[in-house]
Amino acid sequence: MPRACARHILVKNREEAEKLKQQLAEGADFSKLAQKFSQCPSKKNGGSLGEFSKGDMVKAFDDVVFKGPLLTVQGPVKTRFGWHLIETIYRS
Repeated sequence: MPRACARHILVKNREEAEKLKQQLAEGADFSKLAQKFSQCPSKKNGGSLGEFSKGDMVKAFDDVVFKGPLLTVQGPVKTRFGWHLIETIYRS
């Protein structure tokens, strides 16, 4: 089963996600933005979700993590939880 490690920032709307993505593009620290703005409990770990298997996350999230480029902020991605900015750290 493929596995990956990723971190994310979860917010309530696309506009907020776009603003945060712009800040990241301008050099903002992902972990600090996650700690300050994310709605997910993972924010205490800078948005890190640790390692998980393909299929553990909702499909839209999984697709980005297992098909997108590594070490590149992807999104905003909409799921039933809200809007995510996702960075895949590694896949195995």
